Amino acid sequence: MKLVQECVVRGQLGTPLSVGQSGQGTRIYYPVTGGEIVGDRIAATITDGGEWAILEDGGTVRVDVRMQAQSADGAAFYIQYLGIIKMNSAVQAALAGGAETAFDDQYFYTNPRVETGDARYRWLTETFFIGEGRFLKNQMVEYRLWRPI
Repeated sequence: MKLVQECVVRGQLGTPLSVGQSGQGTRIYYPVTGGEIVGDRIAATITDGGEWAILEDGGTVRVDVRMQAQSADGAAFYIQYLGIIKMNSAVQAALAGGAETAFDDQYFYTNPRVETGDARYRWLTETFFIGEGRFLKNQMVEYRLWRPI
């Protein structure tokens, strides 16, 4: 399979809220308070959203994100993705103190789906994306979104 990078997504996370233990682990909510999507075919601002993560006892984080964005030319988007982060020392340092990680520092992958009613961006709704994530300073995350060709 050959992949091509479509865009970069940067999201700003707010203060986390521990919801408590569930049957799968500890549920933690992070508000998504802003961010951007930048690529050759899309430029958008993330307006709001949230991440409902589950930290499993073995150190795996189950990512569940839903957010809204608006393109520079007025299109609205709903974006949802599930993913997995494997906790390691680099991830723990990033979450505890705001350190950055490189893409190769951790196992951090997602599968974004995009919905829009804007015909100019219908291609987003018909594309399978693979997200590769990392942590930035100041509680930000960054994903490179890839698509198979």
